Amino acid sequence: MDIAKLSNTLLEIFYMMIGLYMIVTMVFTIKDKNHKTRIGTSIFWGTLAIVFMFGNYIPSTLVGILVVLIALLSVTKQINIGTLKQLDETFTNLKAEKLGLKIFIPSLSIAVVAMIIASFTSLSGTVAIGISATVTLLLTFVITKANVGEFLEDSNRMYQSMGAFTILPQLLASLGVLFTAAGVGDKISSIISGVIPTGNILVGVIAYCVGMALFTAIMGNAFAAFSVITVGVGLPFVFAQGGDPIVCSTLALTAGYCGTLLTPMAANFNMLPAALLELKDKNAVIKAQAPVALVLLIVHIFLMYTLGF
Repeated sequence: MDIAKLSNTLLEIFYMMIGLYMIVTMVFTIKDKNHKTRIGTSIFWGTLAIVFMFGNYIPSTLVGILVVLIALLSVTKQINIGTLKQLDETFTNLKAEKLGLKIFIPSLSIAVVAMIIASFTSLSGTVAIGISATVTLLLTFVITKANVGEFLEDSNRMYQSMGAFTILPQLLASLGVLFTAAGVGDKISSIISGVIPTGNILVGVIAYCVGMALFTAIMGNAFAAFSVITVGVGLPFVFAQGGDPIVCSTLALTAGYCGTLLTPMAANFNMLPAALLELKDKNAVIKAQAPVALVLLIVHIFLMYTLGF
């Protein structure tokens, strides 16, 4: 089996696993008699599971219909959190004291394993993350001595806390492709060309970095914003003036992450922690990150201007 075929096979397996987790959440929801929108929420998780597990094997038109169904369920507010089993605070504190810093081993192993796979194999980055997540799950069982039932309950808690935001990364990535195909980048370029003075490198760098941060905040995804802003701003106002493509494009992408820290659209970074920590202010994480994000954005502008030319 060649490496490309192996990567695709592993990727399909990981998508199947994600779909199974969603089916678990669907079952929990169906069994929750106190759930105010039990039917709608169950349909959402079941439909999403079908898309993840069998999206490559069913007609694209049917997948589109299922996505529209998901959108309708979200618009009609049929996707809600049900009754979640709360952990006993005393038990939680005892577990925390017993595990100590070992609790961070699974989290750190995701990055370490993914980096090793990416460095020493030809497998795709997505597959590397899938393998590292699987290894991390096994490490979590070993370190915490948790049982399968606790794992399923916590998976259900996480998915229900995210709700419709679960599908946001996929939708935003698709949106980025659509924007590029529709020529949004060219439109942005034509608009900005009437504002930015020709030949002014600093203004071009500021427009590139700030544009990445703003568009990422709008779309919630720096990768989706990158293609649009690079075509509309990076190429004509940075690269065309002598900017190093590798240095400037790398810094532009990470400048986009400054926008990630500032937007509720990046649900997995900003809204999920607030939900899991049961914070009263859903934007508490964003407010805490905002000063750091703005400082980092200024640093990116300085680095691109000094290192990229």
